[in-house]
Amino acid sequence: MNTLGIRRIMFAVEDIEDVLARLRAHGAELVGEVVQYEDKYRLCYLHGPEGIIVALAQEIGSQEISQGGG
Repeated sequence: MNTLGIRRIMFAVEDIEDVLARLRAHGAELVGEVVQYEDKYRLCYLHGPEGIIVALAQEIGSQEISQGGG
């Protein structure tokens, strides 16, 4: 279906967990889970305002990723 307006948007972020926590505090809902794409990005999708899908992408290496120990 073709409709006017923005349906989805993606943002590059330095710390996906921090941004995700701040957006959740404002009512955003995570769609699925945070995933890793190859050794390049961590990605997630959220339901934002007015039904817009908001995607977040963190380039791996832009922020240390804690994998529980090392």
